[in-house]
Amino acid sequence: MPRLSIIGGGPAGLRAAEVASQRGAEVTLYDAKPSVGRKFLVAGKGGLNLTHGEAMEKFVTRYSGPDQPNGFWEQLIGSFSPADLRQWAADLGVETFQATSGRVYPKALKAAPLLRRWIARLKEQGVRFEMNHRLIQLEPRTPFTLRFENGNTHESDAVLLAMGGASWPQTGSDGKWMEWFTQLGIGTHPLASANCGWEHNWPEEIIPIIEGQPLKNLHVRAGDHLAIGELMLTRYGLEGGAIYQLGATLRAMESPAIAIDFKPTFSHEQLVAKMESVKRDLLKEARVRWKLGDAAHALLSLRSYPDITTLASEVKHHIIPLTRPRPIDEVISSAGGVCWNEIDGNLMLRKFPGLFVAGEMIDWEAPTGGYLMQGCFASATHAATSASDWLKQFA
Repeated sequence: MPRLSIIGGGPAGLRAAEVASQRGAEVTLYDAKPSVGRKFLVAGKGGLNLTHGEAMEKFVTRYSGPDQPNGFWEQLIGSFSPADLRQWAADLGVETFQATSGRVYPKALKAAPLLRRWIARLKEQGVRFEMNHRLIQLEPRTPFTLRFENGNTHESDAVLLAMGGASWPQTGSDGKWMEWFTQLGIGTHPLASANCGWEHNWPEEIIPIIEGQPLKNLHVRAGDHLAIGELMLTRYGLEGGAIYQLGATLRAMESPAIAIDFKPTFSHEQLVAKMESVKRDLLKEARVRWKLGDAAHALLSLRSYPDITTLASEVKHHIIPLTRPRPIDEVISSAGGVCWNEIDGNLMLRKFPGLFVAGEMIDWEAPTGGYLMQGCFASATHAATSASDWLKQFA
């Protein structure tokens, strides 16, 4: 039986093991930690957002990254769709539901029950698990020789790498594989914080007022890109779905900044009309007449306004300069990784036939909302299918 080694026990690695073992490969899954699925369990703390229910035409546009092949995400998501992911969960006995936001969750809002059933299925399919095996060297020729930190070595006919990016390093995805990819001459882009908060130097006196306060129903722009959603004010800056969506744009800006429209359902002229003939205490009156929340009022109070027109302009276009994203070891996901021109349509490295990659190791990113999990499942399904087909030559 042809042998496939999978490195990494996150969602992508587990899904790859499932697909390859179903297709007849002898699968051994290695992970540096004592157990698999640690990042999966971290995602479960938020209810385990598996995927999203929006139309496929919109869904596939959520994935971005430099030099991605045209139409590739349409192919990936088309071959393992959100509906397929929900059916996969159902086959494990886990019912899912779609929230009003479009996000899809297990009905129990927990990751552990699903993970236990998933691991049980993999063991029934003959997948072998080797824990506490941190890969430190790979000799990229058939058969592949894998050397681990604990002194063990293993030979394999093909290898599928699913070691993640560099977010949540305590779960095992620390990005250290980038060093030996460079030694192998495989092109990569530096790993960077994605789906993360951004820092801003608030005046000290305002921090006790704004910390932990939400800004809701916003339009937020960075350059030409618009995000609709919410922000959370923090001691160090801003968090929240709206700024997560703008991460790639902000990273590309020489002087990153966002412009907030606090009242997107009203025009500038309508806001001015609501103030009628107010001549003084402009911000105090605007807080009532425009129904400004506490956090918005606090931010606007950092500046002075000579007239209603100026205040309305600020409410429609409040600029906040940003200094940097939060450190990568605390963010939800990372951008960067293996360059797309290093892999073929099967997610196999062009320079090393039989060596495949999946999940966050590849240079793509997507916003929160189920797209990250779907991307990992879909890329792993594709890579594992390709790897098992490639292994047929050894049967």
